[in-house]
Amino acid sequence: MASSQHRHHVGIGRAAAATALASLLLAGCGGGGSDTPATSGTTTPPGNGGATPVVSGASSCNLPDFASSALARINQWRASGADCGSEGRFGPAPAVAWNDALTQAALGHSQDMVAHNFFSHTGSSGSTMGQRITVAGYAWSAAGENIAAGQTSVNSVVDGWIASPGHCANIMNAAYVHIGLACVPGTSANAYPTYWTLDLAKPL
Repeated sequence: MASSQHRHHVGIGRAAAATALASLLLAGCGGGGSDTPATSGTTTPPGNGGATPVVSGASSCNLPDFASSALARINQWRASGADCGSEGRFGPAPAVAWNDALTQAALGHSQDMVAHNFFSHTGSSGSTMGQRITVAGYAWSAAGENIAAGQTSVNSVVDGWIASPGHCANIMNAAYVHIGLACVPGTSANAYPTYWTLDLAKPL
């Protein structure tokens, strides 16, 4: 079954790039590095204080240990460093923490992609990644987003992103300190069986 991914990086901002990787469709968007936020939020929510994140089946494709598995896999890559191809080699980066506001932003976007049967960083209402993160209540100075569709496990989606230079660079960006990840099952009306969104950010 085909799958897909995208990467998006925002701040001073690069354009979203769609990359087909073998049978994977990936998309990523990212940005940041700027000390001036592209948009402002009202609060800067902390991580979960080391507590185990609570993630519902509706936001995790009913995968067991969803949040802890995602944190473990992403932080494993960050701890070891990665060769992100055309984006360069990244040395070890500090571990990221789970953030409920970023997870809410990610969940809303994955639900939107399922409800309207599309695959893009731009929401059905025209929303951008930065707008969704701000509306969720996270005041950010840098943010990135990876999306994917069709993968059936946390490890397969994270490893697929690592295999794609732009997505890899988002995951390995040492500026990001928080993540939120959501996976929403597709329906018979959708092109893919799963829709994933990973939001990464640095607070103001």
